[in-house]
Order: sequence, then C-alpha cells, then structure tokens
Amino acid sequence: MIDKIKERIAEAEAFKAHTKEEIEAFRIKFLGKKGLLNDYFAEFKNVPNDQKKEFGQIINKLKSTAEDKVSALKEELESKEEVKGMYGDLSRPGEPVAIGARHPISLVKNQIIDIFSRIGFNVSEGPEIEDDWHNFTALNLPEYHPARDMQDTFFIQTDPDILLRTHTSSVQVRYMENNKPPIRTISPGRVYRNEAISSRSHCFFHQVEGLYIDKDVSFADLKQTLQYFTTEMFGKSKIRLRPSYFPFTEPSAEVDVYWGLETEIDHRITKGTGWLEIMGCGMVDPNVLENCGIDSKVYSGFAFGMGIDRIAMLLHQIGDIRLLSENDVRFLEQFKSAL
Repeated sequence: MIDKIKERIAEAEAFKAHTKEEIEAFRIKFLGKKGLLNDYFAEFKNVPNDQKKEFGQIINKLKSTAEDKVSALKEELESKEEVKGMYGDLSRPGEPVAIGARHPISLVKNQIIDIFSRIGFNVSEGPEIEDDWHNFTALNLPEYHPARDMQDTFFIQTDPDILLRTHTSSVQVRYMENNKPPIRTISPGRVYRNEAISSRSHCFFHQVEGLYIDKDVSFADLKQTLQYFTTEMFGKSKIRLRPSYFPFTEPSAEVDVYWGLETEIDHRITKGTGWLEIMGCGMVDPNVLENCGIDSKVYSGFAFGMGIDRIAMLLHQIGDIRLLSENDVRFLEQFKSAL
C-alpha cells in the first residue's frame, strides 16, 4: 500500500495542466470527497500498528504534494492569462476609452417625453429657421402686434420674413396644418431670443411645448394633465394656476408648483414663498385653430410650454445657465451616473 501511495506522489509531482478544467479534474481525483486521499485515510485502520507511523507520514506527503501542485498550476495559468490580456489583443486601444454621459438637457428632455408618452402624446419636430407666418402670424401675433416685443428674435440677413424661431409653438402650427384632430403632441427643441446673456438667461435655450386638440376639451383637462406631469416630474402634487396673458391662448395661466421651504436652497429659488413657476399654459385661441384650418366651432384644445434649461437647473442644482452650453468637461462628467 505504501509503495502504491509513493507512485501516486510521483504522479502528482509530474502532473501538468493547460486549462482550468484539467486542474479541477486533478483536484477532484486526489483531494475530492471521493478522491484517492480519502480512500487512503479510510484504509488507515487496517494498517498494522508497526506501519501506521510511516503510513500516516506518506499520506500527509501525498496530500501536501497534491495541494501544492493545484496552487502552483492555478497561479501559473492566471499569470499566463494576465499577460495574454495585456499584450495579446493588438486591436486594444493604446489609451483607456473614457465613458461618455448624457447632457443634463438631454436627461431632462427624455424624462419629459417619457412622462407625456404614457398618456398618449407623440413627439413632433420642426425647423429652427422659421418664417413669420408659423412663428408669429398664425399664432395670433400679426405684424406690429405689441406682444411681438416679448419675443425679440434674430432675423436671417435682411429678410424680415425669415428668422430663428422664438418658441416651438411654430412646430405645433405646422403639425395642425398637416394633421386632423384629435391631436396630442409635444414639441421639444432649441429656440432663440435676442436677450442679454447672464447666469439666468441666454440667447438660446430649450423648450417643450404641448398641444391637445379634440372635441369638448376643457380647462379642467388641462389642469389634470399638468397635475399628472408635476407629480411624475418633481414628486410634487400641489400646483396653482395664476391668470396670465399669451396671444395664442385664451384664457391663459402661469403654472406654479409648491416646492416647499425645507432647506435654504428652497427659500432662495422660491424667494421665500415656497412656490415655483414652471410653465405657461392656456386654452388655444379660436383664431389660432382657424389659421391652421381647424374648425373652432367643433374643436377646442389646450397648450402649454416649459423651459428645459430651467428645469434642468432646478433638478440638478445648477447655478449658472451658461454651464449648459460651454461644454466644460469637468461639469459634464458629473452626470456620468445619470444615464
């Protein structure tokens, strides 16, 4: 029996392996629960007393030899795999590839689109370079209307009829011209206005405007839609609507959400009131419907619009709107985890 164990020791010492599977098979054969080592230990009680000392020593040597062989083979195999991983793939980039991130404007825009898509709104888009009809006149803002001063914009060269759009309501006009009610759409996009650049305003920014046209649409439908949006977007369910004026809606309102006064930041952004203005809204003016070829005696609707930049600043606590367009990598890297 002792001679047989010595043969097993020699076998273990001479063993070589090239894969993890071969090493595992060797380990099971010698050290497993049904392996050779357990069989030899089970034979120990049948060994004559004068041979038990030598038998025990030879069994222990077999055990240590097998364990050392398993450890050595695993270490050798792992070192080979590491070297292969470092130098074997010649197509591997020489420098680590930095992981990108979505821009905070895109994050907020996608979230808004997702919320409204759940209640049947589709997404419509249009050109950023517009004509006077779609940007102003069709929206109840004829030439020389005083409300045009509220949206001072950039005109293209010397043509007074071509300009950079001041709102994405122009997309809604195009959509109404080419689609029959019922209409339920939101229009995200970049808009331009001739404003002084500061920490709170810019000459270009991003909007999402919504439009719903159908029979018997009421102001109550508008309020319920906005209630749903503010709850989903901000986790705030308390809103209020204040009377306001927009040329293309009547009646019109500003929408405030109750943000609360729990922190110093809450006091600052709400000016100590707890209320925060987030958008404008109203019932679509019948003149706008008629301008777009929709019978205002049969159909009614509501519209709303909000600034994506302001909401992004609010949700991510960004203190300067200019950071959203300066492409500072140090700023953008903060949003890597917000995919």
